Order: sequence, then C-alpha cells, then structure tokens
Amino acid sequence: MKKYFLLLFSIFTFTFTFAQNYTVSGKVIEKSSSLPLEYATVSFTKSGTTELVTGGITDLEGKFNMELPAGKYDIKIEFISYKSVILKNQTITKNTQIPAVSLDFDSESLDEIIIRAETTEVQVRLDKKIYNIGKDLTTRGATVGDALSNVPSVTVDVEGGISLRGNENVRILINGRPSAIAGFGDTNALTQLPAEAIDRVEVITSPSSRYDAEGTAGILNIILKKEKTLGINGSVAFNLGYPINNSVTANVNVRTNKFNLFNTTGISYRDAPGNAFFDNTFENSQFSRTIENRDYNRLRKDFNTNLGIEYFLTENSSLTASGFYRTSVNEDDTQTVTRKFIQSNENEISLREQAEAEDGDRYQVALNYSNNFNQEGHKLTADFQYETRNEIQKTLITERNTFPNLQNFPSEEILNIQDRNDYLIQADYVLPIGKNAQFEAGYRGNFKNEITDYSLFTENLETGAFVLDSLLTNIFDYTENINAIYSQYGNKFGKFSFLLGLRLENTQLKGKIDSEFNDVDLSDIFGINIDSNFDKNYLGLFPTVNLIYELSESENVTLGYNRRINRPRGRFINPFPSRSSVTNVFQGNPDLDPAFANAFDLGYLKRWKKLTLTSSIYYQNETDAFERVQIKTGETINGIEVVRTIPINLATNERIGAEAGIIYNPAKWLRMNGSFNFFQFKTTGEFEGIDYGTTNNSWFTRYSAKVTLPSKIDWQTNIFYMGPSENSQTKSKGMLSIDLAISKDIINDNASIGVNVSDLLNTRKRKSFTNGNGFTSESEFQWRQRQITVSLTYRFNQKKNERQRNGRRNGGQDFEGDFEG
Repeated sequence: MKKYFLLLFSIFTFTFTFAQNYTVSGKVIEKSSSLPLEYATVSFTKSGTTELVTGGITDLEGKFNMELPAGKYDIKIEFISYKSVILKNQTITKNTQIPAVSLDFDSESLDEIIIRAETTEVQVRLDKKIYNIGKDLTTRGATVGDALSNVPSVTVDVEGGISLRGNENVRILINGRPSAIAGFGDTNALTQLPAEAIDRVEVITSPSSRYDAEGTAGILNIILKKEKTLGINGSVAFNLGYPINNSVTANVNVRTNKFNLFNTTGISYRDAPGNAFFDNTFENSQFSRTIENRDYNRLRKDFNTNLGIEYFLTENSSLTASGFYRTSVNEDDTQTVTRKFIQSNENEISLREQAEAEDGDRYQVALNYSNNFNQEGHKLTADFQYETRNEIQKTLITERNTFPNLQNFPSEEILNIQDRNDYLIQADYVLPIGKNAQFEAGYRGNFKNEITDYSLFTENLETGAFVLDSLLTNIFDYTENINAIYSQYGNKFGKFSFLLGLRLENTQLKGKIDSEFNDVDLSDIFGINIDSNFDKNYLGLFPTVNLIYELSESENVTLGYNRRINRPRGRFINPFPSRSSVTNVFQGNPDLDPAFANAFDLGYLKRWKKLTLTSSIYYQNETDAFERVQIKTGETINGIEVVRTIPINLATNERIGAEAGIIYNPAKWLRMNGSFNFFQFKTTGEFEGIDYGTTNNSWFTRYSAKVTLPSKIDWQTNIFYMGPSENSQTKSKGMLSIDLAISKDIINDNASIGVNVSDLLNTRKRKSFTNGNGFTSESEFQWRQRQITVSLTYRFNQKKNERQRNGRRNGGQDFEGDFEG
C-alpha cells in the first residue's frame, strides 16, 4: 500500500509540476545602439527538438512576457536582417527573467528587407510619432523642407514656412537640439540641406518635459543619418534640375570597434524663379487702385559640411565631437511693375527693381558625452554646443515712372549686417526603477545674442550721392536667455503606461535699439509704443501628462496634455520696417509678450498585417496669441497709400481638430499612404477699436502611391491639397500640388537613377483676399515654379536598402526623447 501511495504521490507531483505554468520575461535590444527592438520574434521549443511550445513578439519597449509549463527549452530570438540568438537548454521551474538579449546586424540578409525599408512607417511613443521616411522618390535632389512636406500633420507653404496641424508656431530641432543646420530656427535654412541627409522625422505633438516648452504647435525633430555598420561605406548623389537645381551630396562613414567617423558634404547651385500679384483698392486716396506684378529670381550658391567622430571610451560610453560649416552666396533680383488708377483710368505706371546680394557663414561645434551604465536604460548624457552666424546683405532699390512720363525717384542702398551667437548646455539623466518604471531629470540652458546693424542710404537726385537716412538707420541688439530644469516619471502596469513631467523655465528677453531718436520720437514715427531698451523676465511651469493604453499588441490609445510657450523672435519685435516694398511693409512690435497655450491630444493606432491606421483629436487654447494685422498709416509714397503689417498680442486663439493617416501595402509592388487633417480655430480680440475676432474652418489632405513596375522601375505619385482658410482680415483659397517621380536601380543595385517633377501642374500658389479698414487687397503668390530634377545616386560598400535599415532602430525608448548626436 505504501508503495502505491508513493507512486501515486510521485505521479501527482510530476503532473502538477508540468501542469504549473510559469512566466518567462526578458528584453531584446539592438547590439550597436542598446535600443529596444520592438516586434522581434521569441519562440520556445523543447530542448533538442523543433516542437514549438509557445511564442510571441516583443512590445514597443522590446520586452516580452510569456507563460509556459515547467521544463527545459531552447529559446530563439530573431528579427529580420539581424542574426538570430538561441539560448539552449534553459530550465524553467519558476518565474524567470532572462538577461537582455542583444541582436547584431546580419550583413548576408540585407536583401530580405526591401518592403519594410522602402515604405514609410510609423512608430508611436508616449510623447511622439516617428516617421521613417523610407525610399521617397520625390525627395531625390530635394531639400529637407521638401521632405517635410510629405510627413503627415506637416504642411510647408509656398514660402517654405512649416506648420504642424495648420499652426506655424512649430519648433524645429536637429538631432534633438536647436541647430545652425536648421538655421537657428529659421526654417528657410532647411531649403539648403539635402533630403538625403534625413534618417527619420519625429512629430511631437505632445512633447514630454525633456523638450523645450517652445512651440505651441509642437516639435519637429529631424534625425540625420549616422551609419552603424563596421567598415567604410557611404553614397554620392548627383542632381540636375530645371529651373537650375544642381547639387552634389556625399555621405561617408568609417566605423571601427573603437570609433565612428561620419561626414556629409554638399554643394548646390539653385535658381528659384517666382512671381506675385497684388490688386489693392483704397478709400479717400490719391489713387483708388494699384495693381502690382512682381517677378522674383533667386540664385542660391551653397556649400555645407558636417564632420563628426564618435569615440567609444568603453563598451557603454562614448564621446562625440562634431563640426558644421555652411557658406552661402545669394543673389536675388525682384522687378515690380505697378499700375496706378484714378477710378477706372490708368494714371501712372512705375517700375521698381531690387537687387539683393547676401553672403553668409554659419559655424557649429558640438560635444556629446554618453554613458550607458547598463543595458536596461540607465544612462547619463551631457552636451555642449556653440553656434555662430554672420550675414552681410547689400540691397540696391531703384524706382521710376515709365508712364505717362519718365520720372526717376531717389534710389536706396541698404546695408544689413547680422551677427548671432548661440550657446547650449545640457545634461540628462535616466534611471530605470524596477521592471517598468523610469525616472528622468535634466537641465538645459540656451543663451543667444543677435545684433542687427541696419543702414539706409537715399540718393540725392541732384548730386547722385547717397545720404544716410537717420530715420531708419539703427542697431538692434537682442538677447534671449533660457534656463530650464525638468523631471519626469514613467511607469507601466500591464497594458497601461504613463509619463508625468514638470518643466520649470526662466526666460529673459532683452532688447536695445541704438537710434538717433528717443522712445517718444520712435513711437510717433511707427505709430506704436516703442521701448528702445527693454528687459523682460518670465518664469513659468510647464506640466506634461502622456498616457497610453494597449488594447492589444497592435492597437493602442494615447492621451496627452502639455503647456507650451511662443516667444517673440527678433523679426517680430524689431520696429524698423522691411523695404521689400515701399507701400506694403512688415514692421515688428517690441511690446510683444510671449503667448502661452494649453494643448490636449487623444490618439488611436491600429495595425493590421498590411494596413496601419493612426488618428487623433486635438484641442489647444492659446492666450495672448500673435496675430498679424494690416493697417493704413496715413502715409503716401509716390502717391500710394502705405499699408503696414504689425504683429500684436490678440487675446485668445482656440484650435480644435482631427486627423487620420493610413499606410497600406496590399502587395509587394504597391505601397500607398494618405492622411487627412481638419481643424477649426477661433480668434477673439480687438486692436485700436477694430474687432479682429473670427472663426475659421480649414483642412488639408495628402496621398502618395508607389508602384514597382517590371525591370525594377519604381513610380511614385504624391498629391497634396490645402483647403481654403480665413483669419480676421484675409481669406485664402485652396491650393493643389502634385509631384511625380520615377526611379530605376542600376549597376547591380549599387546605384539608382531617377527623374522627379515637383508641382506638376504649376498650381502651388497662395491666393488670398484681404478686407482691411479702408482698403482691400487681392493677391497671388508663387514662391517657386514647377521643378524637374534628374538624379543619380551611387552607393559604395552599401546595399540598396542598408542605409534605410540601419537608421530604423534609433527610435528611442517610450520614456525619453532620445536625443542623438
């Protein structure tokens, strides 16, 4: 009996042991960067067999968590284009957490990733969406500004101005930092940087506390390519275009086990012809109507190079030093023919010519120290960056009447010298706590000074000499100092994750106007209050809340809240007007205060096998919002009323909207994506007794399709439409733009040749109508005409899709902004 009892007990114990399920968890990371690999496959087979017991994929943090009976298993971790790892004879008799598993690139499997690398894909983080640009044919020979126009939620207007969800107050960062590469925040500089340099774009509509609070619309973080494979590799791209759009860009990377040397150098020669039309009517003026036809020719000659070296101090720490240099020579010629009417009779015709030459140099040096204390995300980074810019702009303006009689007006010579220096100091510390939690804290200091030395000389028609105009000659010295500290904490409980943060920023805005006139004189001259020596200080708290709930492995909901600031820039507070037009001028307002905004964002993402859907609803309330108002000054020049555009703090601006995007790959030969964004904004406020309140609905949509034809020929079509919009004074019409591109791989797939057409129908024009106080203005503006570009790209020691793949894993972890140098 005792024997039977012992046998029964043994059978029961044996059965219970193997019937009991235990949890096995772990994390999969990329070896070269220690970043998590999401959607890596983890499978458990009985040791020494091929019998699959269970399996699954890693989550957005590269983690897995699976249940299986006790036993001995072989654990296989694999991911496409990476070398698989097998952990053999793992005995599981209790809940087990295996050490982090590192996967390395498999150079022999590069050709397996064509579909994934060539398709724009989206990754969702708690505080951002990451768009890996992929192989976008329409950006070959294009610039970073052009490439951004293909990113969902982003629009680029006809002048190169960038907006996020229809809001132009967007912060542009390069590798997570304000940078000379992006022109110190001047988005026009992005038109000088080749699109080939981009790895990915992070659209951050609900920034965490790690990021600057600047930018009420959010942040666009442009991550540049940096090779991670060993050896020497790179590419050279040649572009020829009409109108003139010629450039050569080379990317070279040398990596060993001890250092990584990288360089991007480009030279370009571009002409960007454009045109504009203005039809203005006036009440109680000498001329009741003026019609302006304007032609632009802009010649751009640029050279830029970015050289850096990353030295690996240990397996977990590195020091990166980089330098950037850009020199540019711009030659702009503008001709404006103005027809002046009294009632319906044409009374005068005048010709205004403006020749502008601008030489500029920009430098940037940066140091970055990074120490990954372990593979779980415990790390410290420190940064120092110095940037400087010098620009000399010389302009000659001539004007004369050509009808009914020839009459010359005094010419103007303008000398505008700008010097700017920026310093950035930053430190970030990340500390994982337990299995899912993470704490982060840091400091950032931005210090900049910009001096604008503006001199205007007017011709004496009797002597021909140019005499200094003391009314407009001035030196404007502007300083902006920002000190910020932040901390944030994130955690995950099952399918729910959160990230809470708080940022404290102190902003000092200082300005000094060196002019012959005192404040009273300047106020009388410009019609607004002028403080020629101001020093403003603002201290603000900026909380952030980001939540995510995973409905399944391929579906989640996100909710974000953050407070933002919009600081007035130098051009917006310099009261001395522009001279691009005598009668239509832009004038800054030194009395501008920062605007503050509270923003909410509710997002939903769903992935199917061949389809990805992203969507969100957003709301923003901005106080002391900037609004550009147009006013008549009562002045006349050559008999024409002068209209000034002035930015003011105009009470509140409410914005609500919804957006949706789809990425669909129904077949290997067809890849499509599209997005739609609808928004409404409501402005309330008045200026000088005039109510500028308005409510406006607007929308934009884009669609892209890429087809792989026989003989390895790719065809891509991009369509973009901006719906009509309206503010307190101006109604803008809708705008359509279509881009086409075709490409073929040659020389054993080591090279590609392509042709793309930007703005196929030549319809990318801004058309608007303004109804002001005592005047109306109908206008049409085209910044750049239709462009045709032929490109040739040659890759050495680099397979067709290697460069897209290598950068794809730099997405960063859920709880941090992951700023890379």
